[in-house]
Amino acid sequence: MEELIARSKITEHHLDRKAVVYLRQSSVKQVRNNKESQRLQYALEDRAKEWGWKAIEVVDHDLGSSATVGAEVRLGFERLTSSVAMGQVGIIFSREVSRLSRTDKDFCRLLEVCGVFDTLLSDGEQVYDTSCVDDQILLGIKGIMSVAEVTVLQKRMVAAMEEKARRGEFQKPLSPGYIWDQAGKLVKDPNQRVRDAIDLVIKKFREIQSIRQTCLWFHHEGIEVPVTKDVGGKKGLVWQLPTESFIKALLKNALYAGVYEWGRERVQMEYRDGRVVKKRVRTKAGNEPKVYIEDHHEGYIDKASFEEIQEMISRNELKQCQGERVGAAREGQGLLGGLLRCGRCGKKLYVAYYGKSGTAARYVCRGDYASGGSYCLAFGGSTVDKGFSGELLRVVCAYGVEASIEAARMEEFKEEEKSKVVEQKVRDLEYEATRAFEQYNEVDPRHRLVAEELERRWNEKLEEVEKAKQDLNEMNKEKEPLSASDRARLQRLGERFSEVWESEYCPNSLRKKIARTVITEVVVDLDEKSQLLKFIIHWQGGCHTAFEMAKPRSGIGQKTEADDLEIIRKLSIRYGGGDIARVLNKLGRTTATGKRWNESRVGTIRGKYGIGGHIKTVKDGEVLTQAEAAKYLRVSETTIKRLVNEGVVENDQQIPWAPWEIKRCDLDGERVKKIVERLRATGKIIVEEEASTDQGNLFPDL
Repeated sequence: MEELIARSKITEHHLDRKAVVYLRQSSVKQVRNNKESQRLQYALEDRAKEWGWKAIEVVDHDLGSSATVGAEVRLGFERLTSSVAMGQVGIIFSREVSRLSRTDKDFCRLLEVCGVFDTLLSDGEQVYDTSCVDDQILLGIKGIMSVAEVTVLQKRMVAAMEEKARRGEFQKPLSPGYIWDQAGKLVKDPNQRVRDAIDLVIKKFREIQSIRQTCLWFHHEGIEVPVTKDVGGKKGLVWQLPTESFIKALLKNALYAGVYEWGRERVQMEYRDGRVVKKRVRTKAGNEPKVYIEDHHEGYIDKASFEEIQEMISRNELKQCQGERVGAAREGQGLLGGLLRCGRCGKKLYVAYYGKSGTAARYVCRGDYASGGSYCLAFGGSTVDKGFSGELLRVVCAYGVEASIEAARMEEFKEEEKSKVVEQKVRDLEYEATRAFEQYNEVDPRHRLVAEELERRWNEKLEEVEKAKQDLNEMNKEKEPLSASDRARLQRLGERFSEVWESEYCPNSLRKKIARTVITEVVVDLDEKSQLLKFIIHWQGGCHTAFEMAKPRSGIGQKTEADDLEIIRKLSIRYGGGDIARVLNKLGRTTATGKRWNESRVGTIRGKYGIGGHIKTVKDGEVLTQAEAAKYLRVSETTIKRLVNEGVVENDQQIPWAPWEIKRCDLDGERVKKIVERLRATGKIIVEEEASTDQGNLFPDL
């Protein structure tokens, strides 16, 4: 009886148009696993035929697409709506209202279009006519229930996940090195090769203290790491050479420190291009996630070591303020780069490079220079580095012998470490080759298409095993244990640590690493009367020592001319280093060493003589240059020059070749306006003298 009532709404006019069967499932996981739901939706095509439709279109583009607020655009739904608006659709079949939409906006839009173009809707049992008020009410109620249903379900699922996460039992996807065991516990990967690879990444970074250099070391040695990737539609481990982003993500992941985190990502809605879209936002590293459980599982490092690694990464970040960051240890000059702190303003000193080749280091504290003030401190780096090296060697040389013994032990351990990695790789490849052979051995030899492919895979694995064994043999041949003479030589180097430090073969990056290993910070101040630099060294462990030395004198016997200093002082009130350098060059002035002036050299002199000023020229809207005045009046610069020479417009130029300073109010005067108007009318500049108010009348009134 209900079916007869439903079919009574179908007319010939509806049957003349096509029927559309719309299918949707919310996620790819549902598409893969919920096959019965797909069959029920596809079965609506048979119902359409049973009710008399011959032209039937199945729209299944949206399988795996969500219909909630902020989801991606559903191409199938947009295509369906367009077909209805073109009057091509007689009926839409969808198993449930929630299949059509989970939002009021999309659902109401579809109902509105269906009502205008007389299109029916059906779930396979009932037929709804949107021109009928009762059907409109019924569909509206179902749409509201659909929207409310998804909201309630989402809240329930999130609350359940959070509650489970607070117990540390929610099984989220894991990074390489961990798995969930059968009891639901988070444990280390039982694969020894995986565990050793993770340990090696952490160890190498702590040794090298640079993410990029750590990555380059793995590439140079050809050592692969486990990376999570999609393998046959599932997440699996793939061995490959690491990227910088992989190493950084591993080192910043608190999971490896035994910490369980959940809720660091949240969904945020944004209005973009006329529609609401979802955006996943990850909380910053310093902010706590919703769930944070320490000592949840066995870590690869302890919490203190993890914090130490984060501090290393933070010091190396280039995005930090230049004056505060330490940076990675590189080959450049400036032994104390990142370690010096100003004893006056408390800011970090940065390293500036100058000289003919641009490699001579100079330590500078900006102070409040950027806001129009002056530098706090600035002194040459070469002499200070030598003096500081002597103080460092005085403390460190006593431990040189211990360091040499440790170096000998580490040299042998490095060779063993690389051999161990390659041996594990060989064992893994042998296992994969055995599995490939077993698969090949089980296939029917008569099924040649399958047998040939499995045989090819087996041969590939055998070739990989052979290559790995050759690499291991070559490594074992090259590996030689340290002889007694080698150990004695390392012992002697430890006894003569100062010679090693001063050697040309000792790279600057190594010196910087040693300094940063034993020193936390160095506070420096300058005694203006005695011109002594006073240093307080904060050693690792809490000890403090002090020493002082004369401030290095730069440019001995070569001083900047007093006239040049006067020009820089005058112009620094308003102009930046670039404009000042142009004026000095046009005047034919040179530096104390006979070089042309530039912005950097002007800045160096400002810092050396404590001349305050601005980095860039300060613009004043009421004071214009010659070019700006010409643009303001829409005349040529020659016209402005003529007006200045005739005394019509006043020009304040502090020194020859300095930028002109013309007041805007002078250009707005009536006399200037008349001259400009006459110029545009006649093409000539006619300057008339203003009548003097002091001159008497030649013909007085009688």
